[in-house]
Amino acid sequence: MLTRTFGALADPTRLAVVGRLSRGDATMGELAEPHRITPPAMTKHVTVLVDAGLVSRRRVGRTVVCSLRPEAFSEVEQWLGDLTAYWNGTVDRLEELLRGDGDGH
Repeated sequence: MLTRTFGALADPTRLAVVGRLSRGDATMGELAEPHRITPPAMTKHVTVLVDAGLVSRRRVGRTVVCSLRPEAFSEVEQWLGDLTAYWNGTVDRLEELLRGDGDGH
């Protein structure tokens, strides 16, 4: 799942769409406008985000409204937490070694 998530977010337009949706729902037109891309091009970008499980879309009359699925980011949050804990531990051990408090293990 992380590969799909990061793959979807690797594109600058899709990353910007996720950033916009983090502030609230938006129509496809609202998402496309700052990027000056056509509605079909925005549909392709949103489809990648939907397929990755990051965004949902629904019809309201003739309009398509997109929403962020915050729960889809829990795996990324966990991965980043694990990575942060690893690096914090590594830095702590390095500080101990530099101070001469540790034995190198």
